Amino acid sequence: MGGTFDHLHEGHKLLIKTALSISNKVIIGLTTQDLLKNKIYASKIEEYEIRERNIKNFVCSFTDLKRVEIIELNEPYGPPINEPEYEGLIVSQETYPVALKMNEIREEKGFNPMIIIVIPILKDRNKKRISSTSIRENLS
Repeated sequence: MGGTFDHLHEGHKLLIKTALSISNKVIIGLTTQDLLKNKIYASKIEEYEIRERNIKNFVCSFTDLKRVEIIELNEPYGPPINEPEYEGLIVSQETYPVALKMNEIREEKGFNPMIIIVIPILKDRNKKRISSTSIRENLS
């Protein structure tokens, strides 16, 4: 899986828990600050180190951290488009089109397509989509 994981929320946690419930080892591509310059409310995105620490703390709360490898994600698709050994990808409904494109690129290179597991978008008490963008928008 890959993403910004900014202001780690329940949607992120569901992605991570799902991945770890079906995999022995999970690689999380964590987007670097450089790739985030054009994101909405970019100035309110937590620093890479904070986002990485939050993921590690969450993982440690329910399993062995050795099951997770966090790598820097410097481009939109990450290693799975260049490394055939990737077997699956956990995405949100929002990023499903990216997963399809990744599989298309993999198949062009002669790699097996990855199994794509799509996690539904979670909503808060007010029936609004939980997202890092909305969290950043509401920060003062």
